[in-house]
Amino acid sequence: MTQDPASVRIDTSTPHPARMYDWFLGGKDNYPVDEAMARQLLTVDARGRDMARVNRAFMHRAIRWLSAHGVRQYLDVGTGIPTEPNLHQIAQEAAPESRIVYCDNDPIVLAHAAALLRSTPQGATEYIQADAREPEIILERAGKVLDFDQPIALSMLALLHFVGDEDGAYELVRKLVDQLAPGSYLVLSHVTGDFNPEGAAEAVAMYKARGLTLRPRSRDELAAFFDGMEFVEPGVSLTAEWHPELGVPVPVPGDEPIPGWAAVARKL
Repeated sequence: MTQDPASVRIDTSTPHPARMYDWFLGGKDNYPVDEAMARQLLTVDARGRDMARVNRAFMHRAIRWLSAHGVRQYLDVGTGIPTEPNLHQIAQEAAPESRIVYCDNDPIVLAHAAALLRSTPQGATEYIQADAREPEIILERAGKVLDFDQPIALSMLALLHFVGDEDGAYELVRKLVDQLAPGSYLVLSHVTGDFNPEGAAEAVAMYKARGLTLRPRSRDELAAFFDGMEFVEPGVSLTAEWHPELGVPVPVPGDEPIPGWAAVARKL
């Protein structure tokens, strides 16, 4: 840990995406301000909880795929509040020697990471507190645990839609990927407005009213994060449809797709 959890100060006056995500997943590590905004988002799309569950299931499937293809190092940026099974548990179940570094900027994540992120004896699990918009800090701290001369899976799940174009979303991904060895992977999932532009615009306005950023991106805009990389089949797909055979299906109501894209790609 890079900070003493006892020294953590948590801002409960403004909703935070990690805590809202926890509420959607049925967790208890959130505050009234987070629940209030999450409930407001449900008025735009009542399937908010389903979106969180589908995204979580994609993470499980992606890590199983990566483990089966020899990946033993993971850098997870935008970790969120640990919910079992978390990334390190999936990876170390398949390969106990796997090494995982989690990164988030919400102090409540640090407080829970100290208790929940337990590694196997053969591997390593570490948490660093840093903002995704500070890739140099992330790389420097992660380098104390991960070997950047060997392949690493960089995971940024349900994160980049909170980083606007003006904050350099594409540039920060490129800075991180540039430091990865050939044979590394980039794993992304992302909210989209492709299926309901009006609802997406309403959600963006809700975030803006609270001083927060929400930037839904199209399928092509998500694909652009992977420029120069080789997609794992089936390429950019609906989050629920990426290698469904690797996990238990998440039942969702209705016939409309859950509005999110996901992909995994290999650095050449």
